[in-house]
Amino acid sequence: MKDDTAGAAAPQPGLKADAIGFTDALVIGLNSTSPAYSLAAAIGPVVALVGVYAPGVLLASFVPMLLIASAFYYLNKADQDCGTTFSWVTRAMGPWAGWLGGWAVAMTGVLVVGSLADVAVTFGLLTVGLDDWAANDAVRQSLTVLLILGMTAVCVIGTEASAKVQNVLILAQVACLIAFAAVALYRVYQGTATADSLTPAGGWLNPFGAGGAALTGGLLLGVFVYWGWESAVNLTEEVEDSASAPGRAGVWSTIVLLVTYVSVAFAVVAFAGTAFLADNADEEEAIFATLASQVMGGWDWLLLLAVCTSALASTQTTIIPASRTVLSMARRQALPAHFARIHPRFRTPDTSTWWVAGVAIAWYLVVSRISVNALFDSLTALSLLIAFYYALTGVACAVYYRRRLTHSVREFLFIGAGPLIGAALLAWLLVESIVDMSDPANSYSGVSWFGLAPPLVIAIGIAVTGVVVMLVRRVYSAAYWSERPGVLPGATDGKEL
Repeated sequence: MKDDTAGAAAPQPGLKADAIGFTDALVIGLNSTSPAYSLAAAIGPVVALVGVYAPGVLLASFVPMLLIASAFYYLNKADQDCGTTFSWVTRAMGPWAGWLGGWAVAMTGVLVVGSLADVAVTFGLLTVGLDDWAANDAVRQSLTVLLILGMTAVCVIGTEASAKVQNVLILAQVACLIAFAAVALYRVYQGTATADSLTPAGGWLNPFGAGGAALTGGLLLGVFVYWGWESAVNLTEEVEDSASAPGRAGVWSTIVLLVTYVSVAFAVVAFAGTAFLADNADEEEAIFATLASQVMGGWDWLLLLAVCTSALASTQTTIIPASRTVLSMARRQALPAHFARIHPRFRTPDTSTWWVAGVAIAWYLVVSRISVNALFDSLTALSLLIAFYYALTGVACAVYYRRRLTHSVREFLFIGAGPLIGAALLAWLLVESIVDMSDPANSYSGVSWFGLAPPLVIAIGIAVTGVVVMLVRRVYSAAYWSERPGVLPGATDGKEL
C-alpha cells in the first residue's frame, strides 16, 4: 500500500546539536530516576518483602543496571540516535525486535508520568501545609494535569531550558536526602530514634537473606528505582561529544544512584524498623511524609520538598526518552511521519512530546478511577517493560559487536559478557515475575483481573496493543521493515557495526 510519507515536504530541521554538556546530561539522567520519589514509593514494599535486607536488594538490583549501562555506552559510540534501544536493536537484530523495544520505551513514559506528577503535587501541597487540598482527589488530579502540561511545555521550549530547571531541582533533592539520612542515622546511634529502631549491620547488604518470591519481587522494584538513567543517552543528538558523553553520563548516573539508595535505605530501615515500614507499605510515598516529622521535627518540610522536587524533575525528564523514541521511530517510518516533526524555532520534537503527554494524562485519569492501588499496579507493570527493553538492549550490544568480542579481554567483558549477563539477569527476573504475577495474591492490590494479577494484565495489554499497532504499520508503511540487521544507516558497502 502507499507509504504515508510519500510526497512529503522538504526534510525537517534536526534536533539542536551541542545544546547541553556532560554535566547537564548527568543531572538529567539522575533526575529521570527521581531518587527521592523512587525511594519513597518503593522502600515500604521492598521492606515488606525482604525485611532488613532491603539495602542488599538495592545493591543487587544495581548489578544488571551497571552491565546494561555498559551496553548503552558502547552502543551509543556506534550509533548516536535519540531512539537508543529502538535504533540499536533494529540495526542489530532486525525491525520486528526493534519496534517492540521502541514501543516498550515509549509506553514506560505513558505509564509513569501521571504518577510522578501526582506525587509532585501531593508533596508540594504538604510542604506548604495544604493537606486538605492534597487529600481532595478533584483538586489534586486537576493540579496534576496542569503540572504535566507545564513540564511538557518546558520540554518543548528547549533542551537548554530543561537542563537549567533540572540543575536546580537535583541540588535541592540531593541536599535534602543527605540531610535526612544523616539525621536519621545520628538519632539511631544516639538512641533517640523510634522504639523499633535497629542498629545497622553489614549483613543487611546480603540480597539473598529473604530468598524465594520475596527476593524476585524486591529485585523487580529495585529495577524500577534505578530506571531512568538512560534519559541522558536519549539526548545524544543534543549533547556535546555525542559519541561518548551521553554514555558516560548514563554509567555515572547508576553509580551515584547506588550510593544514594543504599545509604538512605540503611537510614530508613535503621530508624523506623521493619515492622513500621511493612505495616505502612500500602501508604506508598506517604511513608516519607510520616517519617519526615519523626526524623527532622520542625524541619520535616525538607524531606517533603525533596520528594516534591524529585517527582517534579522526573515528570519532565521521563517525557524525554518516550518522545525521542517516538521521534526516531517516525523518522524511520515505523510510526506515522507527523510524529517526526521538529519545532522550527526550538528544535525539539514538539508533536511527539505533546502526544506522549496527552496519552499519559489520559492513562493517569482512567487508572486513578479504577482503584486506589491501580497506579501502583501500573508501576509494577512498568517494571516488566523496563526489564524487557533493558534485556533486549544488552543482547543487541553483544550482537552488534559480535566480531570484536575476541579482540581483547576488555571488549569481551564490556561489550559481550557483561551486557549478556545483565540481559540474562533481567530476563530471569522478568520470567520469574510473570510466574509470580500469575497469582493475583502476589500483586500489590491483591485483586484479580481475568484471573491474573493486575500488573501482568496491564503488561500483556500493552504488549498486545503494540503488536497490533506494529502489524498495522507494517501494512501501511513497509519501508522500515525492509531494513537489514547489522548495516549502518545510509551505508552502501555493508559495513558492520
